[in-house]
Amino acid sequence: MLEIRYTWEWPVRIVHWINVLCIIVLSVTGFYIGTPFIIASGEAPYVMGWMRFIHFSFAYLFTVACLSRLLWAFIGNHHASWKAFFPLFNAEGRKSARKMFRYYTFIGKKISYEVGHNAMAAMIYLAVYILFAVQIVTGFAMYSQYSPSGFWNTLAGPLLHLVGNQHLRLVHHGVMWLLLGFVINHIYSAWLMDVKERNGTVSGIFSGYKYIEPKDL
Repeated sequence: MLEIRYTWEWPVRIVHWINVLCIIVLSVTGFYIGTPFIIASGEAPYVMGWMRFIHFSFAYLFTVACLSRLLWAFIGNHHASWKAFFPLFNAEGRKSARKMFRYYTFIGKKISYEVGHNAMAAMIYLAVYILFAVQIVTGFAMYSQYSPSGFWNTLAGPLLHLVGNQHLRLVHHGVMWLLLGFVINHIYSAWLMDVKERNGTVSGIFSGYKYIEPKDL
């Protein structure tokens, strides 16, 4: 008999959808800042100014969302816990990771049934949040140039001297494409696991609930 389990708490779900929105907006505006694709006539449109304002505003929102998720990793349930993102630290997690790696690479047919993230997915999400951190640090380092004596220059400015502006731009731009590639894979994987496990993987990120067959665990 199926069990209904409350898996994803509301802060996790809210952060997830804020991140979705931020990735879309930051990618579009960031791409425009690097390669303008709207030609404005005259001075009135001020397109670049608006794009930069939107980009910076959503950068702050994105940073707050990521910090909120980090906080919830210490006070949320065990599905949201930071421990879930380090499955290789225990034998069961390593076994699950091997099974899911074989499944994702088409050399195995069995999957590891989990209530929350499977081990392979958890490690990928950890890598994604590391990429998020890279985007935040490099982004605010470049942002700090508008005020050489301001807060952000004091905090992140030294990175400009250590790495250089153009290298930071290259990293910032490159990671954007990595994250967009992840989004494509994430949508496919979520749909695949929803079909394979039949436990509400996709609907769970809206409702928070998943439908578990105890004998599969």
